[in-house]
Amino acid sequence: MKYVELRGGGGEEPVLADPRPYLARLPGIAAGLPPGARAFATDPAHYDPEAKRCVRDLLPTRVHRTADGDIEIRFRHNCFRHEEDLLVRYSGVSDFQSDVLDVCDPASLGDVILDEILPLPGGCTHEVACRPGRLVVACRDLVAEWVPAACPEVGS
Repeated sequence: MKYVELRGGGGEEPVLADPRPYLARLPGIAAGLPPGARAFATDPAHYDPEAKRCVRDLLPTRVHRTADGDIEIRFRHNCFRHEEDLLVRYSGVSDFQSDVLDVCDPASLGDVILDEILPLPGGCTHEVACRPGRLVVACRDLVAEWVPAACPEVGS
């Protein structure tokens, strides 16, 4: 991550994320983001840990390449924090990295700690820090959509 600060994570110590350095730079870089990425990055709920649409604690569960070569990633909600799943569609993908050793299951990345969207010539990068892995997608643009989800474990 370029601006989001991640600290801790040694042994039993939890990883703490501070989005404030990124949020301080976001007004200056937002104009350089493609429209979908800009809308997602600047959504006030995105980095608000009290908001139902904060990305923290989502779980990447499915990575799907579409017929046209784009990528969709579904992030499952945490029933105690969210009411919806997050589906992110990346168009014009030029790079995809998933950093989890010896596994192919995206859920092995662990819960989302925080993410960062940065401008790139002709598009953007979306880096998602998880416990213990990370995802990085370079693309022309992305569209984030919150979709209904059921929480059977809490009765909703």
